[in-house]
Amino acid sequence: MARNADETRARILGAATAEFSARGIAGARVDRIADAASCNKALLYSYFGNKEQLFDAVFAALVARLVAEHPVDAEHLDEYAGALVESYLASPELVRLALWDRLERGGSGMRSPDLLATDAAKVTAIAEAQASGAVSTRFTPAESLAIVTVLASILPLLLDDTAEARVREVVTSAVTRLLG
Repeated sequence: MARNADETRARILGAATAEFSARGIAGARVDRIADAASCNKALLYSYFGNKEQLFDAVFAALVARLVAEHPVDAEHLDEYAGALVESYLASPELVRLALWDRLERGGSGMRSPDLLATDAAKVTAIAEAQASGAVSTRFTPAESLAIVTVLASILPLLLDDTAEARVREVVTSAVTRLLG
């Protein structure tokens, strides 16, 4: 029975990912998510509480996967940015969800303790790389992380007619120039 529950939860998360990335939090409909997941709304609510909590679960799962696949390499931020570009191009839902989160929630969006700890660890790693001289001190560690994140996530959207290899090259070159 636990396996069936895990499968149902995975179906709900998959359907919710598609719905939220296409329509945002306000535009998403729990009815559509439940239909796409082949479950009823009561079951969906029993797993996730409400639509906001479901969005947070979707977003957190995508962020956790990205963090697991690409741990920060603060001494090689250009390579880290390139890996992020490839992930965002392969799975654009994360960028869309992050944009919806900021648009609809402003600065009060999904800031789970896990995400905050991950960001803090990245900032600390960048600070250490700055102290060793591997990364420029022109920007604070937090600003450096923001630069990498924005370049890796937004430039692929703006350069959508550009070959993926070229987008990666543009991002890694920009990170090297700004932070190297």
